[in-house]
Amino acid sequence: MSMNLMRASLWPSRLALTIAAGFFLAACSKPAVQEEPVRAVKLLTVGLQSAQTTLEYAAEVKPRVESRLSFRVGGKLMERPVEAGQRVKAGQVLAQLDPQDLQLASDSARAMVAAAQTNRDLAAADFKRYQSLKEQNFISGAELERRDSVLKAAQAQLEQAQAQFRAQGNQAGYAVLRADVSGVVTAVLAERGQVLAAGSPVLQIAQDGARDVVFAVPEDKLAAIKLGSEVLVRLWSTQGTFKAVVREVAASADPVTRTFTVKVALSGKDDLPLGSTVSVLPATLQHVGAQVIKLPTSALFQQGQSSAVWLLDGPSMTVKPQVVQIATADGNEVVVASGLQPGMQVVVAGVHVLAPGQKVTIYKPNVPVTLTSQAQTAPENVAIQNPAAVPSAAAK
Repeated sequence: MSMNLMRASLWPSRLALTIAAGFFLAACSKPAVQEEPVRAVKLLTVGLQSAQTTLEYAAEVKPRVESRLSFRVGGKLMERPVEAGQRVKAGQVLAQLDPQDLQLASDSARAMVAAAQTNRDLAAADFKRYQSLKEQNFISGAELERRDSVLKAAQAQLEQAQAQFRAQGNQAGYAVLRADVSGVVTAVLAERGQVLAAGSPVLQIAQDGARDVVFAVPEDKLAAIKLGSEVLVRLWSTQGTFKAVVREVAASADPVTRTFTVKVALSGKDDLPLGSTVSVLPATLQHVGAQVIKLPTSALFQQGQSSAVWLLDGPSMTVKPQVVQIATADGNEVVVASGLQPGMQVVVAGVHVLAPGQKVTIYKPNVPVTLTSQAQTAPENVAIQNPAAVPSAAAK
């Protein structure tokens, strides 16, 4: 009985040792070697292409005429009913100054006219009376001449007062700022309550009509751009293109950027939004050069300090790296100076997951097969509708 109990107590210990030994042996065993997967790659056969140099400049659509409007008199800005981006018509009220001081000055000028008018009338009456006395020889000719001089001075003072009154009336009218042309308010430069001096800009208006495309070119490219030369304008929003001509080339460089401003005239039908972004390609700066080898940038990867591509070895269907030297970039492509020859096959997609000597297959896109005529479907339909015909044909 005691022997059986001892055997029963040793059984769990043996079981635990057996399990531990199994885990230990499993941990010490070598992992199974996984084969490198065969990857599908896209290939490009190397060939010669024409090297085209394309210079493209960022530009902005601006109005042909854009002016800053201001009051011709000083005062406190009381009203400004327009905002930036608002379209205005010629004669529309844009802003107004406090007219109180100008109105008082106008009233003062009116009173001066009335006083000068009274003095002139009095001098005219005296001259008429003295002229009658001269005819009766009661006064001398010199006295009549003095009265004539007084009348002329009074008349001059009246004319001066009238001119001042008209000028002061114009000053009162200048307290209202009106649009002289139809257009769009592009900037607001003064706010209500601000005290303005005469000539201080209040609003900026882009006049309706012709518009320009404005861009800047460096000094080394300025000689190739002439007045009247053709450019290609590409819209950033729609990618549409149209032709235009150079209207103006700046005579001096910008003091900050050291570039020259070029303006391209748009026709009336090209009504582009003000401030929109476009690209300009001058025709005189587009060149087609010698035959070169081009590759998409997706075919390149970094190998040490050099650029490389994967070449396909046709017989073994493996890839190997090939160091190349890049001459320049052309959009989304690069011009290869050395390292490749026409006829080589280069991997152009998935280059960063490949390894030297790796097996690959050529990627073929899945193209759905569609039936092109009823004649191709007729035998299949007949076979499906008459399954009994198949055994009979086999028996024959």
